[in-house]
Amino acid sequence: MIKKLFVIFFFLIIPISSIQASIKQKIIVNLKKTNNLVFDFKQTIAEKEEKGSCTIEYPKKIYCLYNNRNKKIMVSNGKSLVIKNQTSNQLYFYRLKQTPLDLILDKDYLINQIENLKLRIINDKYVNFSLINNNNKINIFFDKKTLNLIGWQTEDIYQNLTIFFISNIKINEKIDKKIFTLPKLN
Repeated sequence: MIKKLFVIFFFLIIPISSIQASIKQKIIVNLKKTNNLVFDFKQTIAEKEEKGSCTIEYPKKIYCLYNNRNKKIMVSNGKSLVIKNQTSNQLYFYRLKQTPLDLILDKDYLINQIENLKLRIINDKYVNFSLINNNNKINIFFDKKTLNLIGWQTEDIYQNLTIFFISNIKINEKIDKKIFTLPKLN
């Protein structure tokens, strides 16, 4: 009886493991082919929701324009991160290394981590990897069908839960690289 259970368990585990390995490899291949992403986003921080559009260029560059009354922008040139409130002309400067975006925007780091992490499938729609770096936990999510990056969950520098959901994704678009120039105080 125990032998039968072991054999059944063994034959159930093998296909699940190979399916997960296949999904993981397909995500890695997809990431390797991706040079940039253009998308819409919805960001929730401590129950406050903001929407907008972003462009990511690997490695470590991002430009986001928020659709709010302040017309906030967030820009990284790969080393620094600037958030600018265009209405009040306030600028907030951060070293990119001090933020979770340093890891999220590093495609090679993501690929390396994904190769070594166990994946979770959520609601048969999403693939999740949990990265832990310097006591920071970052959950990265991919669409199970398209294998595209669809968001992340982390804590911001003030320890607020931040959820960033991506939609309307375009991959490897022609983009104006000037958007990654850090804004200056007017």
